Amino acid sequence: MSFGQGGPQQSQWDPWKPQSRQGWSGEGAGDTPDWAALADASEARTKRRRMLFVGGGVAATLAVGAAVAVAVVSANGSPDPDGPVALPSTASLPSETATAPSFEPTSAPPPLDPKDFVSSRQKDTAPLSPALLFPGTQLTVGSTVYKKGPEADTTKCATAAGGTLPRVLTANGCTRLIRVTYSVDGIASTVGVAVFDTEAQALKAKKQADTKSIVTALSGKGVKNFCNGAVCRSTTNAYGRYAYFTLSGFTSGEDVTAKDTKVFGTGDDLADFAFRQIHRRGEAQASAAAQQ
Repeated sequence: MSFGQGGPQQSQWDPWKPQSRQGWSGEGAGDTPDWAALADASEARTKRRRMLFVGGGVAATLAVGAAVAVAVVSANGSPDPDGPVALPSTASLPSETATAPSFEPTSAPPPLDPKDFVSSRQKDTAPLSPALLFPGTQLTVGSTVYKKGPEADTTKCATAAGGTLPRVLTANGCTRLIRVTYSVDGIASTVGVAVFDTEAQALKAKKQADTKSIVTALSGKGVKNFCNGAVCRSTTNAYGRYAYFTLSGFTSGEDVTAKDTKVFGTGDDLADFAFRQIHRRGEAQASAAAQQ
């Protein structure tokens, strides 16, 4: 068979034809390829790619750094991106701890004690009378309504007392004795308030009084005589420059016994009322003094 001029043609390698072969050394197709040269070439290509990757990463990092620097410069208002970055001054930075505001030390004056104003004649200067100390026509305590009866006022304290009380009042300088009687359901009780110049005198009179120291029962104005020879119940106490006493019994003349709780309750109610009225007197004077 004739192959034309030049003899039989050398077969060409076609990657799409599995039966074709590529010549590696420029010689015939049956020659063995140079595997060492191929390995060196592959390694060289790998190194070039790695260098490209590393170089690209460095370039990207530098680009990001430049962008941040530009952003910082722009944020600080520097017109020159290559100029120094202006940092905020120390005065413009917030402090870690806030300084507490300072105030001038102030102190409110202590409240005035009402008892001080009813403990001595010098401070206790408000007007005093039976109507002022025991106002109104009746006294309501809980569900009990006491009707106010006669009242009396004297500077001769011994004349309005009985038993051992005249001596006690005189010895301690009593200057005035006010009495008022209240009644309810056949029970009458006289409350007497003795006035002294000082608290010490009133306390001494209270200490010296005994079970036979009684204020004289005050009748009239619708209240029958009571506690004239009959057994009655009495109490004694003091507050400030005032000593106060009660004498309670039946208007029928009966004796009071331990089982007569209503009589005891009447005397306790009036004694408590006397204390509260004296304390209110001190409150009124303390309030007036505080407003001056």
